[in-house]
Formats: sequence, structure tokens, C-alpha cells
Amino acid sequence: MPRYALQVEYHGAPFAGWQRQADQPSVQGAIEAALAKLEQRAHTIAAAGRTDAGVHGLAQVAHCDMENDWDPFRLSEALNFQLKPAPVAIVNCAKVADDWHARFSATERRYLFRILMRRAPATHQAGLVWQVKHDLDVAAMQAGADHLIGNHDFTTFRSSICQAASPQKTLDELRVEQVDGFGGPEIRFHVRARSFLHNQVRSFVGTLERVGAGGWQPEDVAQALQARDRAACGPVCPPQGLYLAGVTYPDAPF
Repeated sequence: MPRYALQVEYHGAPFAGWQRQADQPSVQGAIEAALAKLEQRAHTIAAAGRTDAGVHGLAQVAHCDMENDWDPFRLSEALNFQLKPAPVAIVNCAKVADDWHARFSATERRYLFRILMRRAPATHQAGLVWQVKHDLDVAAMQAGADHLIGNHDFTTFRSSICQAASPQKTLDELRVEQVDGFGGPEIRFHVRARSFLHNQVRSFVGTLERVGAGGWQPEDVAQALQARDRAACGPVCPPQGLYLAGVTYPDAPF
């Protein structure tokens, strides 16, 4: 069966997350239903990462196995037609080796988180950012973030329902910047690692927001990390500002 890599973009608001749900809409379920209209059988796809409810995808990667030998462009066009009106799009499609795997072949995942700083309610950016009504100190947040970079036991920043075998992970980048966003000043977090724990990025951002607001000092982040205790974590931020921004492979499929 020919295998195809799919680069997927989606708006997470209508979905209970990436993973197929029995009684709730999911991104995986939407794509598998579209595939079933092209080849009438049960389909199971795999993705590089399982995003939570409300989290968006800029460049999620998944793979599917087809019975027919599809031209990649025609497959992406057919899927996009069948996916309407769901806010899901196949932006790239490529034929890959039979043993290529969207999750296990990946060597890096990249996430973006956006905070909008303004008092007026968000309109065009509603559902796409976490809005706060106060200014944040970017330098202080970066100083706190620097304590998290490297190989650590991230138990403090791990969801209690995380299924990973170990809390030990290597964080390669956690960069904080302020930009002039479409709706006002934004804080953007650029996060990069081979793999992540459940709710790890949202735990980072929620904690660093407290640093930026002055409630925590940058050194408090190091103490929270060293505690290896979920109770030492700051608030977990809401999901709507989080994006799976990209996935890296040894041989890029697209």
C-alpha cells in the first residue's frame, strides 16, 4: 500500500484535539472520514504529535496508507474537497517509503505560543491568542526561560495524566520575543525539542507569564524545576494561543 506524508494546517477551536474521539469531533477523525470517501474502507492515520483541544496546527505532519497509487497533488486536492467546511487543510502531500512514520521518524517538534497584550477585547485574533490585559517583561521571561533549556527532569511541567515513560527531556530552545502583532503587541514563545510531555509548553508559558507580570522572579522558575513536583508549577495557560509550528525529519518529505 503506498504511503503518503501529509502536512496539515488546522484551526483547533471546533475540535476536541487531534486524536480520534468516539463522540467528539477531532482533526484525525475529520481526515480519516475524508479518506474514507476516496477509498471506501476504515482508515487510520498517524501524526507527529497529538495536540489538545483548542490547539492549532500550522504544520502538523501525518501519514496515511492508500490502496491506489495516487498522484500526491491529486490526493491533497481530493482531501481538501472532502474536508470542507472543516477548518482543516492539506497544504503538502508527498509519497514516502513504506517504513516512514510521521511520529517515529521525526527528530524535532517546534511550537509557537502567542500572547496578545491589550485591554480591548480581541476580535480578529479571538481564539488564536491568549489575551492578557497587562504588560509583560520580556527580559524577565527570557531569564526565567533560560533555566529550562537543556536536559532536565520536567516533572513540575508535566500533566498528571501524561503517559510518557519518563519526565526526562531535552529542551533545545525556549525563546521569548515581543512583536507588533496584527491586533496589538504580542509576546511570542518559540519552543523546540525532539519531543514534549503532555501540557509541557502550556505549563512553561503559564509559569513564565507570571514572571513577566512580576508575580514570580526568574530564579523561581529554576526552583520550580528543581522541585520535580507538579504543585510547584505556575498556572497552565489556555490552549488557544498554542500552535504546532513544524516537524523536522532527517530527509524532509516535502
